[in-house]
Amino acid sequence: MPIAPPFLARAASACALALLAACNALPTIAPDNAEAAGTGGVRIAGPHGPLSPDAQKRVLARLQAAGEDTDIFERHLAFEQEIVGSPLSAGNKVTLLQDGPSTYQALYGAMAAATSSIDMESYVIEDDEVGQRFARELVSASARGVVVNLIYDSVGSLHTPKAYFAALAAHGVNTLQFNPVDPLKARTGWDVNQRDHRKLTIIDGKMAFVGGINISSVYSGGGSFSQHSKEEPGHGQTVPWRDTDLQIEGPVAADFQKLFMDTWVRQKGKPMAGANYFPEIGRQGDVVVRAIGGTSTEPDSQIYATLVSAIRCSSTSILLANAYFDPDPQLLGAIKDAARRGVDVQILLPSVSDSWLVMSAGRRHYGDLLEAGVRIYERQGALLHAKTTLIDGVWSAVGSTNLDWRSFLHNDEIDAVVLSASFGDQMRAAFQDDLKLSRPLTLEQWSHRGLTQRLQEITAGMWEYWL
Repeated sequence: MPIAPPFLARAASACALALLAACNALPTIAPDNAEAAGTGGVRIAGPHGPLSPDAQKRVLARLQAAGEDTDIFERHLAFEQEIVGSPLSAGNKVTLLQDGPSTYQALYGAMAAATSSIDMESYVIEDDEVGQRFARELVSASARGVVVNLIYDSVGSLHTPKAYFAALAAHGVNTLQFNPVDPLKARTGWDVNQRDHRKLTIIDGKMAFVGGINISSVYSGGGSFSQHSKEEPGHGQTVPWRDTDLQIEGPVAADFQKLFMDTWVRQKGKPMAGANYFPEIGRQGDVVVRAIGGTSTEPDSQIYATLVSAIRCSSTSILLANAYFDPDPQLLGAIKDAARRGVDVQILLPSVSDSWLVMSAGRRHYGDLLEAGVRIYERQGALLHAKTTLIDGVWSAVGSTNLDWRSFLHNDEIDAVVLSASFGDQMRAAFQDDLKLSRPLTLEQWSHRGLTQRLQEITAGMWEYWL
């Protein structure tokens, strides 16, 4: 779709926020309310602060060299800045990590090489083979003088023995339980529905790992579930888990570090021990990245606003892969509108899930999506747990955020938005590999589903706000 100049003003017009009056409601993304605001041009930050206009032009030229449609790339750069309002981070290197074994090996190596600090945040940490290996790496790092800070969610790690975390603390690991289930242990006001769903690790303030992978043997590739796992598919099914993480090196690591420290402070953890949390980081690559953190206490979700705006700005393709898909009306409408205006929209979803409620609630929308021209696939042979998006081949998002009400309203989440055509090629290839192992759904097939399934969808939909 051709973009008439000036593209920056058009992008700003597409990305303003207007909050709903009600509390705990998703923000209304109003495309027409910011036209008068305009933008001052795309701002890009480098390793040593904001880049000069000439330097920014060189960065843009280098980044656009890999893409065919420079208007599309610049448009996504512009709206990505507009939705958050802070400079983008250039000079990063991003490595795509698929599934547990490759992610864990990268993490083990990075932790073993840490010299100053390890900051880890995870929803689930299990006391199984993988959890014990991580414990050994953290204890070993602490023993050699590395400051180790660990945040774990009280509900996600509910079945992990207290002795596991006590042993870490006894060996010098600074542990912090997010929003304890026990109200007597609450430090910030008790609300059991607010959870920390993030999966984030920062090494020496220079390298960040972010994605959907928890600390659990369900990701080990063996296809069996740990005894204590709370995320198992029902009906006795045991399948390997399919997930995605990123390893990011460069200046944007400082933004992930700030998000981790913000959680630590909000949860009133004891003061973090001194370390070089924000070292000087030179240029590590050519990729523009933004770290986006969402919290249940923020008045509007930046992650949600960014995603909806990116979908509305799309002009060629949208590839969504997500574990828990139950979009609100605004997100659902943005997806359908994109398909109706000719964007190639493909959605990859699980065929088996640990939560039949979320899966059934999401399936209520399949008919409308298929009628709008969206192509839907269900991944076979694995429990799809990834949360990835690729738009127009240049805008990618990987993180912990599911496309459901819980992620946008009740959870702390974290995503990395990557602006790169070459990285987009990797994301597309990974998506296509999953499609080879997936079953396409058709409107005719879906319209003939059974009464039991329809009743499950209606029942689950009544609880979608809390799922």
